[in-house]
Amino acid sequence: MEVVHPRAAGIDVHKKIVWVAVRLPGEHKPIVKKYPTFWRALQKMAADLVELGVTDVAMKSTGMYWWPVYHALAQTGRIEVCVANAEHLKSVPGRKTDIRDCQWIAELHQFGLLRPSFIPAQEVAALRARTRYRKKLIEQRMSEGQRLAKVLEDAGIKIDSVASTLLGVSARDMIEALIAGERDPRVLANLARGVLRAKLDDLVMACDGRFTDTHAQMCRLHLDAYDHATARIAELDTLVAQAAAPFEPVIARLMTITGIGRRTSEVIVAETGGDMSRFPTPEQLAAWAGLAPGNRESAGKRKRAGTRKGNKHLKAAMVEAAWATARTRSRMGARLRRLTRRFGKQHAKKAAVAVAHTLLRIAWAVMANNEDYREDGGDFYDRREARHAQHLASRYQKTLERLGYQVTLIPPEPDPANNPVSDPPEELAA
Repeated sequence: MEVVHPRAAGIDVHKKIVWVAVRLPGEHKPIVKKYPTFWRALQKMAADLVELGVTDVAMKSTGMYWWPVYHALAQTGRIEVCVANAEHLKSVPGRKTDIRDCQWIAELHQFGLLRPSFIPAQEVAALRARTRYRKKLIEQRMSEGQRLAKVLEDAGIKIDSVASTLLGVSARDMIEALIAGERDPRVLANLARGVLRAKLDDLVMACDGRFTDTHAQMCRLHLDAYDHATARIAELDTLVAQAAAPFEPVIARLMTITGIGRRTSEVIVAETGGDMSRFPTPEQLAAWAGLAPGNRESAGKRKRAGTRKGNKHLKAAMVEAAWATARTRSRMGARLRRLTRRFGKQHAKKAAVAVAHTLLRIAWAVMANNEDYREDGGDFYDRREARHAQHLASRYQKTLERLGYQVTLIPPEPDPANNPVSDPPEELAA
């Protein structure tokens, strides 16, 4: 095999130590050294590699432990670092040791057999850290709301069976009154505001339960945790906006896509960098995000395969954006409804993933071409099918005329039953 990187090194990364194997031209045996993972020791490792003339280094993406190793090597400015997916670096069977691992990585990289992962620039990494942590806090806040509902359910309080949300203004006032000691269901129900007052009789029954002091203490803890998470999310929104300032033009263009709001746009930029030179085609971006269909073929036959593994943060954001199109009169909304009818109600999630794939391909085009998205409208598919029907009718007419027939086309009357659906199916509106 042809040697691609003549002066290459492989690093097997662990929490406390790293094993380094260096392969040099004319040397039959690699140089193997061990270094601790303290910062000064990693700087010494990088200096030693530069002194040996190493130009290319490869290592596994082992959890978060590769980060300081990567930064120490990148700071030299003289070493090209390849962080490869651990799944692509399977060791030779029967030879699994740390020393052999680093030698195997160095050998693979010397012959150019490793594909580097996408490592974002510092400003992109700063935005990514904030958006990912914000997502975690949003999930934690949601968990606190679910725990609160669990406590109320145990107490026999069924406010969320009447109110649309348990943490709305009216429901929150009722819970605060319960914690303060109020137990009269009529007094609690009268705290309702707005349209919820039309359901006072149901609220009286919903607020009648066995709410105890223990329930009050737990509700207080969950509400405080929910409010604390909300405050932290607001702080992170400010930090994200600061980190996203250099990418504001890209974010503004992404927000022109139906279903994609500011938070989703920030996630797309944070995960991809906003520069599509890393992803020459939309197919590559979709595969990297884990939204492309799997490729499973045997004996010339393609078999069913789920989506690939990929960037779970970007995939989750795009699926959420797909669900957001359900109530819109847009091409993506129409596509989601069409696919849901085709796959069946029980496979609505499959339809959402398909629409997420389409949205990501549109996002690629918006970022690659520096253009805003142009909406085709909710009747896009109806217009397309009408054009197709006209084309078929014209072709068949010409065929019959060539056979000597005289043909007069009478357009069909519009059928009200075939009008576009104004509202999404119940399973999508839920």
